[in-house]
Amino acid sequence: MTRIAFVMDPIESLNLKKDSTLAMIRSAQMRGWSIDYLTLPDLAIEEGVVVGHTRSLALTRPFIDSMDPADGADGYFELGDEKVEPLADFDVVMMRKDPPFDMEYIYATYLLERAEEAGAHVVNRPQSLRDCNEKLFATRFPQCTPPLVVSRREDILSDFHRLHDDVIFKKLDGMGGMSIFRVRENDPNLRVVIETLTENGQRQIMAQRFIPEIVKGDKRILMIDGEPLAYALARIPMQGETRGNLAAGGTGVGQPLSERDRYIAGEIGDELRARGLMFVGIDVIGDYLTEINVTCPTCIRELDQQFDLDIAGQLLDSIEATLASRVGTVEQ
Repeated sequence: MTRIAFVMDPIESLNLKKDSTLAMIRSAQMRGWSIDYLTLPDLAIEEGVVVGHTRSLALTRPFIDSMDPADGADGYFELGDEKVEPLADFDVVMMRKDPPFDMEYIYATYLLERAEEAGAHVVNRPQSLRDCNEKLFATRFPQCTPPLVVSRREDILSDFHRLHDDVIFKKLDGMGGMSIFRVRENDPNLRVVIETLTENGQRQIMAQRFIPEIVKGDKRILMIDGEPLAYALARIPMQGETRGNLAAGGTGVGQPLSERDRYIAGEIGDELRARGLMFVGIDVIGDYLTEINVTCPTCIRELDQQFDLDIAGQLLDSIEATLASRVGTVEQ
């Protein structure tokens, strides 16, 4: 029996209607996999071994059948007693902790990397979670991105704004549409936006030419082992907004990938595979790649519902194939 452990946010805090990790748990349970649950405080090194203080996890039958929040109102999961065991005893460890990407997150990747070295298959690869900042990683593919600069200097950022007139300024570690500012031509707030985001020149930020096609949506394209799904979720901003993030009030509308979407996915697919980034969500506005989300990509549930898909099942199929290939390599 395949054993999988989910490192995640407290289960009672999840959004029953939208959470993608629940879809993964459901798929694993339907396959008969043994499922364990732990949060970041449950990771430890004891006697030189990375262990998890884990509890078995099962979704209740009404909820697993429907994935309807109404069927989980009276308790949608069951947890076993806490036990301690090496993370390397699990076949798969899914790192599904939401940002913020702070030092505690980084420390967790160090521990997970040790478990990986001891034999666990960690998704996504811990080193790549550290290395691939979701905004900076996209800049490795300039053929796909809009004009942009990354700097903490006011003169560089101001010159970029002067060149393009209409610019998005954002933190490199922001999430969910937080701390994103649009500054247009002759905007008197330019300096204060730069001073605020850079903390008076102490932090690197990104300036990106504004992409007018945001009105048609910020497309989330999910990729499994370097290959894109056939559909994207276009997150349409609320009226008067420039942010399409669902967390910022955007509306998710599914649509087939465009030729340009497939081009962008093709440009980055090999790099994702090489880095062990098995499940990734890329963001595309108009013709441009804006982010590569590697920490805890979402939008599974929305796409499943709109197109009758089983994205979590596709992900677990890919994981199973990887596990089989690892066994084959060992046997050789």
